[in-house]
Amino acid sequence: MNRQLFRRIAPHFLLAFALCGGGLTRLSAQTATPSVENLREHITYLASDKLEGRRTGSAGANLAAEYIARQFSRYGLRRSNGVDLPGMSILEADSPKRYMQEFPYVAGIELAQGNLLYVNTRRADDTVALKVGADWMPLGFSSNGEIRKAPYVFVGYGITDAELKYDSYAGSAVKDAIAIALSGTPDGDNPHGQFARYDDPRWKAIAARTAGAKALFIIAPEENFKDDRLARLRYDNAAGEAGLPVAVISMQTAARLFPSGAPKDVVTALADAAKTLAKVSSAPLTPGEDPVLNRTRIDTLPLNGVTISISIAITRHEVVATNIVGILDGSDPQLKKEVIVIGAHYDHLGRGGEGSLAPREGEIHHGADDNASGVAGMLELARIFSSQQPRPRRTLVFMAFSGEEEGLLGSNYYVNHPLVPLAGTVAMVNMDMIGRMKNNKLIVGGVGTAPEWRGWIDQANPAVGMTATMIRPTTVADHSGAAASTANLIKEFDLTLNEDGYGPSDHSSFYLKKIPVLFLFTGSHDDYHKPSDTADKINYADEARIDTFIARIIREVDQSDKRPSYSVAKSDSTGRSTGFRVYLGTIPNYGETNDGLLLDGIRDDSPAAKAGLKAGDRIVKLAGREVKNIYDYTYALGEMKAGQEYEVEVMRAGERLKLKLTPAARK
Repeated sequence: MNRQLFRRIAPHFLLAFALCGGGLTRLSAQTATPSVENLREHITYLASDKLEGRRTGSAGANLAAEYIARQFSRYGLRRSNGVDLPGMSILEADSPKRYMQEFPYVAGIELAQGNLLYVNTRRADDTVALKVGADWMPLGFSSNGEIRKAPYVFVGYGITDAELKYDSYAGSAVKDAIAIALSGTPDGDNPHGQFARYDDPRWKAIAARTAGAKALFIIAPEENFKDDRLARLRYDNAAGEAGLPVAVISMQTAARLFPSGAPKDVVTALADAAKTLAKVSSAPLTPGEDPVLNRTRIDTLPLNGVTISISIAITRHEVVATNIVGILDGSDPQLKKEVIVIGAHYDHLGRGGEGSLAPREGEIHHGADDNASGVAGMLELARIFSSQQPRPRRTLVFMAFSGEEEGLLGSNYYVNHPLVPLAGTVAMVNMDMIGRMKNNKLIVGGVGTAPEWRGWIDQANPAVGMTATMIRPTTVADHSGAAASTANLIKEFDLTLNEDGYGPSDHSSFYLKKIPVLFLFTGSHDDYHKPSDTADKINYADEARIDTFIARIIREVDQSDKRPSYSVAKSDSTGRSTGFRVYLGTIPNYGETNDGLLLDGIRDDSPAAKAGLKAGDRIVKLAGREVKNIYDYTYALGEMKAGQEYEVEVMRAGERLKLKLTPAARK
């Protein structure tokens, strides 16, 4: 029978279901419901041009934070900062800042005084000064520093990969020289090629530093230097400095260093040379063969006796970013000490750039679904629960996080600087992209983080109809005078339940602290991380239904006398593939670092756990490679093989420890 038809007769089945012990009668007491118009109002404002994409630390993000704080004030939520003091003015008492938890954030970088690049020719007093911004540009992750009259060496694409038997530095006399590499990879524009991950210049910088280079220059692929993506100075909060000066140079600058024709012809010649270099690097040598002899063309490209002097000076601007936190105290004298966190991130991508999937930078990325939809859902839940009488028994903490797009910065800061004790935090429910539901499908992650979740989710997802299948006998002999039939309940939502508590959103930060989590998500779409993620595309009616579903789950948690029982969830292979062949089981901290990779957690029964690694360890060396940040760690991980033992060095409580680790094969 048609599903729509059965929706018309659903009340008859619902009555029968309730009489048979179904969990629907409990829901009838819920009078406050999410408002479609409120959701629309919140999302329309947060995704408006006025807020310019809400990039963390920007004026638009600050406006969003103030808006959320005002809503918390309207709902009568307790402020997370300060207390009302006698004599405090109304302005002070109502200040949005009272709901804000501040954390440091690098909002941008700029060139300081003293960025200089000179080509020193054969005569000691003959130099050519190159103009920053026109001929060259430091990269945002470059270390500051000064190098005088260093030789330079062409290193092809600047890639080393032992598994692929590819080494751009094999046989190159690059130690104490400046390495000059082509942008991109031997795969060309193929995003699925075997070298795809090395397109990121950070991997080239790590290879150059490992080879002993004093600096790395990358040749821009665009004829017009200002059109090249690397020529725009930007910063990545998820990692620290490269450990050596790194800059991009124009085609015209490359032609000065490797003169053999017009700038574009020079780059073409260098690309041909890179192919030769790769063949030489990967081919086995015959006994007594000198690899340098096979690289004559490459070695003669630089001008004899010419050196380079460079000075890089970058200033990083640290600003205050904010989480917005509002507290609804519980009504039970004892259970009010326990906390349920209801969260969503409010930051997005500003005008594009890092993280954007748009072809050009500059357009406002509105972020209506990602994640104005989650914030609007959180605000409606705050309104509903604050008006509920009696209030929930447990304390509800409503949070809007910033810095999620930069690497879960806000939620990570909160769990390490909590405003309410984490020991009393019994659950965290996270909403990220809940505004574009299709075909009644809703994804719920984290169901394996507490054994109670599945039962509570089932209670919150009632039956709304029934399908029937009638089976008629196929032969006279089978005929019994009546047809057989089966019936299946139709649930309100078609749920996909994922076990894992980790994922690319803020609930991961809480799961790392052994807190049961749920993650609500309606799926990706063509507008993801593009300017076209606008408020007019939100499915407001279905988002209101999702909010009702979440409210039911929260009430289930609140009505239970026992807090959810934390459990280790199995890993679901539902996220983006890492591309690595091995699995360690480490949970890295994605905050900026230059002194090793901090581990937020270790998966139970993983290779890292068996090796003795612990949350709070700082990895400083892995598989023979120095580790200063997440990129160094990932680079080393990409070279490791399953079943082979490696040494890992960590800093723990001020002591440097050496441990033995054997990676497992990634399934």
